[in-house]
Amino acid sequence: MIHDANDLPPEGDVRSDVCIIGAGAAGISLALELADAPLDVLLLESGGLRAEPATQDLYAGFVADERLHSPPDRYRQRRFGGSTTIWGGRCMPLDPIDFEVRDYMPNSGWPIRLEDLAPHYPRANALCEAGEFEYRASAAFREPLRPMIAGFESPNFTTDALERFSCPTDFGARYGARLRAARNVRVLLHANVTELCLDGTGRTVSSVVVRTLTGRRCTVRAARIVVATGGLEAARLLLASRSVHRNGIGNDHDVVGRYYMCHLAGTMGDMVLSGPLGSAWNGYDVSDEGIYCRRRIALTADAQRRLAVGNFVARLHHPRITDPRHRNAVLSSLYLAKFLIPYEYGKRLHGEERADFATWLAHVRNVARSPFDAVGFAWHMLRDRRLAERKFPSIVVKPKANRFSLDFHAEQQPNPQSRVALDARTDALGMPRLIVDWRYTPTDVDTVKRAIAQLADDLRGSGVGRLDYREEDVEEEMTRYGAYGGHHIGTARMGTDPRKSVVDAQCRVHGVDNLFVASAAVFPTSSQANPTLTVVALALRLGHHLRTLARAP
Repeated sequence: MIHDANDLPPEGDVRSDVCIIGAGAAGISLALELADAPLDVLLLESGGLRAEPATQDLYAGFVADERLHSPPDRYRQRRFGGSTTIWGGRCMPLDPIDFEVRDYMPNSGWPIRLEDLAPHYPRANALCEAGEFEYRASAAFREPLRPMIAGFESPNFTTDALERFSCPTDFGARYGARLRAARNVRVLLHANVTELCLDGTGRTVSSVVVRTLTGRRCTVRAARIVVATGGLEAARLLLASRSVHRNGIGNDHDVVGRYYMCHLAGTMGDMVLSGPLGSAWNGYDVSDEGIYCRRRIALTADAQRRLAVGNFVARLHHPRITDPRHRNAVLSSLYLAKFLIPYEYGKRLHGEERADFATWLAHVRNVARSPFDAVGFAWHMLRDRRLAERKFPSIVVKPKANRFSLDFHAEQQPNPQSRVALDARTDALGMPRLIVDWRYTPTDVDTVKRAIAQLADDLRGSGVGRLDYREEDVEEEMTRYGAYGGHHIGTARMGTDPRKSVVDAQCRVHGVDNLFVASAAVFPTSSQANPTLTVVALALRLGHHLRTLARAP
């Protein structure tokens, strides 16, 4: 059943066994996992079925450095389905090394292992509609694939690592009907949670305050509460619930909001391969199930330990668009049309270079040589991305020369000085807005520098080509766009020590018996992987735990 909080009686009480706050990937997955359990489940969502500017404004906040982090209301959607209504669909699990305590990676280590999540990953993969849970290219495809880089052999990198792509699936649109049909699940839209109220002992959440933008207010009372609002909003709600603990819930040791991570990402270098045109493959492979998959150059666990760096992957990317030496009509068309592209995306495509007339003329010549390439690319993007149900994931351009750039994605060190906190300014419901102070460390720069240097050595050693770049440019390139998109990680981290973590191995807030967090906020480390698949797997694991608790005396 799906209801609207604006239709509730004023100042009423709502009761349930489990109250889930947030109907995004985690909240909807958890509700689906509990749909046939002997539990009354209430799923609260701040927004409605469509985007609403007034509700989205509740996400607005502030950043300490606008160059390093986008405004908090970007890359997130406050509506049924959450940010799955806008995500790109990239899926991959964490790696075993991500869970380890690594002496070269300060504050690393999870209180669980990959084996604890493994039973839930296939179901998460199915909910994300990413096909079979197999992330090695050699096992996922029955027929051998063409080499990613012909002749490339390395003891430090593998090209067998795979990423899979969801449709991308909007969890609200895809699973709304199942939630409506579930007899034990109620969804309440426009239900903004403004406070978690503890009882006199401070060890139990006794009630949840829900308010609407139209002025209605109600109280939810549930045996167990799950905060599934995402990496930024989970910390905000815990910090803002101050009626018993003045520093917020779970924050006796000033940990909530700290260790904030995204991912280190960028595009750099000029990779020139010596083989014939076609000896490298930078595109997507389609599995037997029709899933778009893409191989990556992944730094092995042994190499990470030897180099003392974080996790790192890279993809073959099209050459820098501004350089007409790529001789590609599609890239030159994008360059010539850059003034028609929105500023933020245009900056990602082109950087901040200023070109002279000769460069502009060279791009015009590229288009003139192959005008039908540009037209064909436009038709492909319309047919396979704009109109298709399972969308072509991104811009991939077939090279006219064996030149590529390197698109990398790397782990960020958990840093307690990188944090989100409450600001004195408030939103329309009176909740303090967030101020985000995302920071990176020398360890982060070393991860990218050493990984790229090792890849350049291995390419040269294999005799397949070279990677030209300037080491002094690495830090600038990895921070060109600042914190990577919507990957908000680590603000309510998982651990065994309440002095250094917020939740335990079961995602329960330390010191509070009935409060849990289900989001990337609980990740102690960020890995190289986009977080959504693991967020869903953790939510399913938590659902299994709540079922077990329900059966207990």
